[in-house]
Amino acid sequence: MIKNKVSFVTSIILLGICMCLFFPFPNYQMVNARISFMSFPILTDDGYVLLGLFGSALFILALILLVEGMKKYHLLSIGVVLITFTFLPILLMTIYQETFARGIMAISYTKNGECQFDVVSKHVLHGECHLELQNRNNEAVSFELEFLDDHLTGKGPRIESLMNVAGPYYVTIEPNRNKFIHIKELLDLSDVPNHIQGGGSSFIHIKIIDGEAARIL
Repeated sequence: MIKNKVSFVTSIILLGICMCLFFPFPNYQMVNARISFMSFPILTDDGYVLLGLFGSALFILALILLVEGMKKYHLLSIGVVLITFTFLPILLMTIYQETFARGIMAISYTKNGECQFDVVSKHVLHGECHLELQNRNNEAVSFELEFLDDHLTGKGPRIESLMNVAGPYYVTIEPNRNKFIHIKELLDLSDVPNHIQGGGSSFIHIKIIDGEAARIL
């Protein structure tokens, strides 16, 4: 089944390196990505990501070497690699969080959140966001929650981060529990430049903070 052992082993090593380059823990790596390939951000608000381009090229090279190293089942092998590359990081992250993780490292984002902003007056919006988090630890976890825009450079209009005007928000999640978080606020934006005038967003990103530790989800 293996035609070229060197090519096959090299392919596995390269795939392992690729998986580590932008592993989605402790921080989600694709927040600012405009163009991506697999788990590699290619283009962000700051321009092209050289490491993402390198990782993409390395991944394609690994697939070529994998095909070269196999006698047959080429398409099946590529399919297995794609599925493994997609789901193995999630599995490893879950195993770690349920065994060794402590504090905010045990918190996972279980359901993509949404925010809605409605105009109340010229400088006031009604903001409402909801999301779901899970504590995979056997101890309660408390942290501060911040909302992030998907452009971390500040070049675009402020959307989700407008909720921070009424913050900070403090959350406690009991051991091994999911918590639905629903926040409603009147936001005075008279001193906030470059903000939206109403609308909604989904797949929101957040930062959770506990002392010196912080994670982007």
